[in-house]
Amino acid sequence: MRIPSEFGNLTKLTFLWMTKANLQGEIPASFAQLTGLTQLDLTQNSLTGAIPAGIWGLPNLQYLYLYKNNLSGSIIIDGTIGALGLVEIDLSMNQLTGSIPHEFGKLKKLSLLYLYYNRLSDEIPASIGKLPSLSTLRLFNNGLTGVLPPELGKNSPLIDIEVDDNKISGELPDGLCDRGAFNSIVVFNNNLTGRIPPSLGKCSKLNNFQIHNNRFSGELPDGIWSAINLTTVMVSNNTLSGTLPEKLPWNLTRLEIENNRFTGSIPSSADRLQVLLGNNNMFSGELPSSLAGLLRLQTLVLGGNMITGKIPDDISLLKSLSDLDLRHNRLTGQIPASIGLLPVLTFLDLSANHLSGPIPLEMGNLKLNYLNLSSNQLTGEIPTALQSRAYDQSFVSNPGLCASKSYVNVSTCRSGSGGLARGLRILFFVLGAVVFLMALAFATFVYGDLKKKRNGGDLAAWKLTSFQSLDITESSILRGIRDDNVVGGGGAGKVFKIDLGDRGIVAVKKIWNGRNLDSRLEKQFQSEVQILGSIRHKNIVKLLCCLSGADTKLLVYEYMENGSLDRWLHRKRAWVGGEDRSRDEQLDWPTRLEIAVGAARGLCYMHHDCSPPIIHRDVKSSNILLDSEFNARVADFGLARMLVKPGEPDTVSVIAGSFGYIAPECGYSRRLNEKVDVYSFGVVLLELTTGREANNDGEQCNLAEWAWQQLQEEEAELSDAIDMAIRDSPYMDDMTTVFKLGLLCTEALPSRRPSMKEVLQILLRCHRPPGVGYSPIAEQDVAAPLLRANTGSRRQKPSHGGDHDDHIMACNV
Repeated sequence: MRIPSEFGNLTKLTFLWMTKANLQGEIPASFAQLTGLTQLDLTQNSLTGAIPAGIWGLPNLQYLYLYKNNLSGSIIIDGTIGALGLVEIDLSMNQLTGSIPHEFGKLKKLSLLYLYYNRLSDEIPASIGKLPSLSTLRLFNNGLTGVLPPELGKNSPLIDIEVDDNKISGELPDGLCDRGAFNSIVVFNNNLTGRIPPSLGKCSKLNNFQIHNNRFSGELPDGIWSAINLTTVMVSNNTLSGTLPEKLPWNLTRLEIENNRFTGSIPSSADRLQVLLGNNNMFSGELPSSLAGLLRLQTLVLGGNMITGKIPDDISLLKSLSDLDLRHNRLTGQIPASIGLLPVLTFLDLSANHLSGPIPLEMGNLKLNYLNLSSNQLTGEIPTALQSRAYDQSFVSNPGLCASKSYVNVSTCRSGSGGLARGLRILFFVLGAVVFLMALAFATFVYGDLKKKRNGGDLAAWKLTSFQSLDITESSILRGIRDDNVVGGGGAGKVFKIDLGDRGIVAVKKIWNGRNLDSRLEKQFQSEVQILGSIRHKNIVKLLCCLSGADTKLLVYEYMENGSLDRWLHRKRAWVGGEDRSRDEQLDWPTRLEIAVGAARGLCYMHHDCSPPIIHRDVKSSNILLDSEFNARVADFGLARMLVKPGEPDTVSVIAGSFGYIAPECGYSRRLNEKVDVYSFGVVLLELTTGREANNDGEQCNLAEWAWQQLQEEEAELSDAIDMAIRDSPYMDDMTTVFKLGLLCTEALPSRRPSMKEVLQILLRCHRPPGVGYSPIAEQDVAAPLLRANTGSRRQKPSHGGDHDDHIMACNV
């Protein structure tokens, strides 16, 4: 729908709000006649062309929101700007080019200026820094050059500034905090230099400090560590020096200072700290014993320093610790046995130290995705539980170590003949017991099967359990179980489409029992019924009822008219509207993003709103179903599991999921948590953006690895990875953002993947318009610091070498 040019005749109109109204075409030039207009909101449409110059002449205009369209061209102001009463301007997420008009410097009432995610270039006008009412400035992800306005913050109650991912140089302005309201600075991924202004140390309200990936030098102002609201400090990849205070701010949750020149000892107190990344500095001294008091600490990375002494015995108190990296230091003594008591530890690197003595047997209790103890002075036999092919390079360069298994790359332990004989006796005894138990189980099974046939026959009664208030009977379902109603196959049987007349259409999943599958399928059936019968969410497929027979189980679901996502993305043959056909239609980007948001909402509900939380364990595009409006529903819970307690990983006995979607830890560990779903959903995001299948037999690697290779190729444009069918879309920035989010979700280390809540918030950032009363992203998007923290660094994968300098992937979202 186009905006009629006749709208220009509404000269007394004061408020025009047409958010998400499917508007196309250009904004009529006749809008220049709307002299009574105070607020114009056309966000999240498909408007094209330039912004009419006449809009800037409307004398009563106060709020202008054109967020997330396809507007292009320069911001042109004819003559002087007439809209001098403008309070908020949001032109973000368009295709605007050219410079920021210097006339904006005349808007004395301007409080909010959002121009992020455009293609603006040149310098930020110095007059912007002189605006007396400016509180929020967000210009990130453009091509801006030059320096920041030198008077920024001196003349206005500036609260936050976000100019990351530009080409800005020079130093930080000295007056950012002159009015005392400043609380957030986000300037990473620029070419900023010089020292951090001492005046920033006087910002008592400072909360968010992100300056990583620049060329800052010198020391951080002491006063920064006195800000009681400080939660995030990210200064990695600069040349900063100095020492850290012994006691960090009590509210600090994230401290990233890697790849700098900090010296001195490690802080001993930080009550709420969750992440400490301090590798590749010059820290010295011993690990403080009080470190064990950081009970919320999840990630401790201090590799590449000069830390001495022993690893504290009470490190076992860090019950939340998942990543511990102390490689390339000068640690001595033995590995404490208490390290084996860390319940969620999945990454451990103690390589290139001077550790000695045996490897504690208690470490066999750990479920590690990555282990590196190489290049130490360890002795004795490696614990049997650690003699795994997954750790075949984890113990090299320890001459005193030995193993009983040849594929562990250390010398073989010698054993006497007596020990060998005793081992053989134990082996024969175990084999005999196994054979006896197998024979007994087979006899019991045969007897039970014969008894069942004598007493039950083939006419077992059906039991119907309903979860909805629906008029569905056993007979109406059973009549539809015919071959001509088959529409596909589920994880353990066929799926039927059954028309119940005026009661609508349902999908029925039939699970049959084979002789050797009774126990497994019964568990799968009970799992799916238990979970789907207990949860209610618009983005989770609705279980209407179930029927149980002697040999067959039937699950009755709401019918999804548009089938599964994979059939649309990969053009597989599918039943839609009652006929089997190949789809020629392509999903456009807004539809794909809507599907991603819907599926993320469903998984977010399972992980964060169910008690106990639920992990799906088989998230894939074929398990995301689409209704007639292409709303997404998460389906097929046959592998799902409820966690015993919130935060306590489930223990499973088999690798769950489908090839191409399976998280790496599924191959090494029996302790899985919600992050396996995040990994699988990341693959789905990559499918949505690239159009490629998760596992293509013609490729040498799966989709996640292929996508990462595209990001690593310096000469390749990231847009080349996007699906050809949507590559010409005006939403290229959104698509590359979601592509990078997919890479972040498929991080090799579970602890480095975001939660589904954080994933959803980033998707909503691409999806949700800033309507009336729109609140800034940093206030509503708690995931932004986590995701931005990963920008500009490198992806970390489990490897078998001693050098392990790679960290999280580059991801400018």
